[in-house]
Amino acid sequence: TGEAEAARAAMGGSASLLPREALGEYQELTFLSKQEILLAYKRFSELLPKEERENACSARVPKSQILTLPELRANPFQHRICRVFSTSGNGDDSMSFEDFLDMLSVFSDSATSDVKSHYAFRIFDFDDDGTLDRKDLEKLVNCLTGQGEESRLSHAEMEQLIQNILEESDIDKDGTINLSEFQHVISRSPDFTRYSVLQ
Repeated sequence: TGEAEAARAAMGGSASLLPREALGEYQELTFLSKQEILLAYKRFSELLPKEERENACSARVPKSQILTLPELRANPFQHRICRVFSTSGNGDDSMSFEDFLDMLSVFSDSATSDVKSHYAFRIFDFDDDGTLDRKDLEKLVNCLTGQGEESRLSHAEMEQLIQNILEESDIDKDGTINLSEFQHVISRSPDFTRYSVLQ
């Protein structure tokens, strides 16, 4: 298959750059198989300038390159996904190989719904304060409906929708949704993983 060929190419071309012990460690820490990790390494390397590919394990790929990936290109939460998975200290949302692997691992079909919902919550928490408040929910709805004139909700429709979401999800009635409330709602929605932002 194409995947097997890609993995062989990754092993032939860059296995020496991805030490065997690192491969085993990445396998333990992610939901990815060895083959998927090698393929990820190849994909990550190809996002780097040629002269940096030798040291892909210690390089960082700029956000602009990460956004060219097919998984993210059409995802309405692409900027939040980069923010959540990036460990960059200077806020540029660039990714190391390990950041990239974490992202692919959570996107993987093998990731549990608990892990997917945990990351979905972080992605939807636009102000990174640990809860989904009305502002987060408004941004979330805008991302899902698009910003075009014809698809934008009126103020009244938005208010009603946010009210409905809070009534459904805000168990302790504090006006926000915390992680456990979010995961509770998700656990009752078996379709979540199928329609998740992390597919």
